[in-house]
Amino acid sequence: MKASSLILDTEAIRYKWMSVSGNYPDYEKLIPNEFNTVAHFDTIEAIKAISSLKVLADSKAYPLDLTIGDGKIVLANPDDKGQADIPADTDGQGYVRIDGKYLADVLKACGGMVDFSLTNALSPMLFSANGYKVVVMPMVTDKAQKEAKAEAEAKQAEPEPVTEPEVVTEAEAKPKRSRKREKVAVA
Repeated sequence: MKASSLILDTEAIRYKWMSVSGNYPDYEKLIPNEFNTVAHFDTIEAIKAISSLKVLADSKAYPLDLTIGDGKIVLANPDDKGQADIPADTDGQGYVRIDGKYLADVLKACGGMVDFSLTNALSPMLFSANGYKVVVMPMVTDKAQKEAKAEAEAKQAEPEPVTEPEVVTEAEAKPKRSRKREKVAVA
């Protein structure tokens, strides 16, 4: 990593902007491709709801349970101290737990209306607005682990598709031999 700065002097004040250049990890692998639940909602409403739930939290860390579906997002404290409903355009139903501070920071950065996409309670969530994308990892809960275990068991219970064996005729099975004439040197 190499740090550099840009300095701009005016008559009244001196401005200095710092920058860092370097190689960044391949973050695009973290962005999910398929989603089971999608919601479109107003960040201002959500930030107000998060602030009201933060007051009810016992500590600085305040996890929030998001339940998406039926045209709304329900934000709730895990210890059932409070909840807030936010109107949203939803497609699908889902549940996830996220750190309240991370959620508030993401919503402040996105501003306005945001698209929220969720695969399941253990996969990264995608927030997108105005061409920007933010990926946030969920918090692991017992409910999320049970959901993931049930999904894995359901996949194992599905019968594998039966494929017909390939029939090979005798002519196709035998490789063709090529005969080359040997060159004889005459001395």
